[in-house]
Amino acid sequence: MAAKPADLYVLPELFATGYQFSSRAEVARLAEPAPSGRTCRRLIAFARRHRCAIVAGLPERAGRRLYNSAVVIGPKGYLGCYRKLHLFGEETRWFSPGKKAGAIWTIGSLGSGRSGASGGSAGSVTIGVMVCFDWFFPETARVLALKGAELICHPANLVLPYCPEAMRTRSIENHLFTATANRVGTEARGGREPLTYIGRSQITDPRGRLRFRAAAKGEAIGVVRINPQQARDKRLNSYNDLWAARKPGAYRELMG
Repeated sequence: MAAKPADLYVLPELFATGYQFSSRAEVARLAEPAPSGRTCRRLIAFARRHRCAIVAGLPERAGRRLYNSAVVIGPKGYLGCYRKLHLFGEETRWFSPGKKAGAIWTIGSLGSGRSGASGGSAGSVTIGVMVCFDWFFPETARVLALKGAELICHPANLVLPYCPEAMRTRSIENHLFTATANRVGTEARGGREPLTYIGRSQITDPRGRLRFRAAAKGEAIGVVRINPQQARDKRLNSYNDLWAARKPGAYRELMG
């Protein structure tokens, strides 16, 4: 990552362990407490050395529970973590789901004004975090947006082909930036059906335009400059403000 300086890096889901586990015991062996675990400590050291922020997916151990989490680290150290709400496939065998959406952090000025998705910004930016299959539930992104997220950081191990285009929609409907960091290649362990990851890591802007998209195969780091102010202004035109036009009372059935 240091070869392409950025203020904020987003790494894939479970980036240091792989995704396809053979048993819960294996997950427990690889999981670590946040922020005292080995992987967290190394990320913290990198962020301090390069004065950057990092969002990275890893298996978290908290007491007897295991979570598919994303840690958030700033240049001064650990900021917190988000535990994936919507578990996919065999994840339901290994992990407990998180209990809360809307994990946001404001990251101050870091210097370079560049973001990487392997994705930040000039000045401060408020980031929200979701993990992989959370994209399938638009409520996840909406809660982050309503709480003030200007950029959604999205560590992922995507195997379904729809997400890259869906994240453009998440950008449009919430008028914010997104940075999806996905894996590439194939993983096959324990006699299970191989998983092929779709790659195509990307950064989108509040109008759903692609600022960067990687190829389906091969490792890549994309770095772009963003302006968070574009995500703070929810006006679509002189008549329509995205937030002012919302009708929460009409959506009560969604809360069932």
